[in-house]
Amino acid sequence: MSLKSSLRNLFKKKRKDFYISDHKGLNFLEEELSKHSIFGLDTEFDWRTTYYPKLSLIQISVAKKLFLIDCLKVNPQSILKKFLEDKKILKIFHSVRSDATVLSKCLSIKTKNTFDIQQAEKLLSHNEIKSYGKIVKNFFGINLEKSETNSNWLKRPLTDLQIRYALDDVDYLLEIYEYQKKELVKTNQLDQAFFFSKKELNLGNESLKKLRLEKNKKKFSIRDREIFLWREDLAEEDDVPPAFIFKDKHINHLSKIKAKDKYARKKVMAIIGNTEITNKFISSFL
Repeated sequence: MSLKSSLRNLFKKKRKDFYISDHKGLNFLEEELSKHSIFGLDTEFDWRTTYYPKLSLIQISVAKKLFLIDCLKVNPQSILKKFLEDKKILKIFHSVRSDATVLSKCLSIKTKNTFDIQQAEKLLSHNEIKSYGKIVKNFFGINLEKSETNSNWLKRPLTDLQIRYALDDVDYLLEIYEYQKKELVKTNQLDQAFFFSKKELNLGNESLKKLRLEKNKKKFSIRDREIFLWREDLAEEDDVPPAFIFKDKHINHLSKIKAKDKYARKKVMAIIGNTEITNKFISSFL
């Protein structure tokens, strides 16, 4: 029997799942989480037409139970904050930056003490970035159903396929962590895995504005940055993605338009295509 097979038999257990949609359910979840020093977590959300993500579900796995929290029906912030911000409790994620971003922006929770199985697998597979489905396939030999990846997570009721998909996303995290930990200890890379996990976590906990600016700072002039931050403020105020105001590729073109240019308004309007936003831009920069 292979190491992976033996570990799978040792750690993988049938978990009972619970749908949390009211305060009674949250109280039950709080009682259960208080019994554990480690749990897995994932989120489902929509982030197509708003500045901040819209949180739909939070899925949590512990040794023998799975929890699916319907965040459109109940707010878990007060319950989850103390567990997610507790440095003594280890939280297992796949691609923690994304989930930490959602948790920090939607619930004002700054998660601490995490292990990212994607970062760990990157170390173990010599720098290859693997999807959750691929890691599960490699470890368990199971092909996860991924047809619901881009489904409408804000629609209710959820379908059976959506619920199964969401639960699958956390059902294997703890077992994968146990296997990876053993392999990382063998290769003296466990500390590195925690280091990179923390780095990704910290990025997720940063403000969106700072993250987006950091991503572009090398190619932005001072004026570019001013326009970029102005657009961020406007997008946040209107609760739309910044690209809905104008795309990143237009920032440099807008930056080059001078107040003395007699065609300035026409040029700005040609790029932005919205009279109100054009007027605001001219008022701020020209």
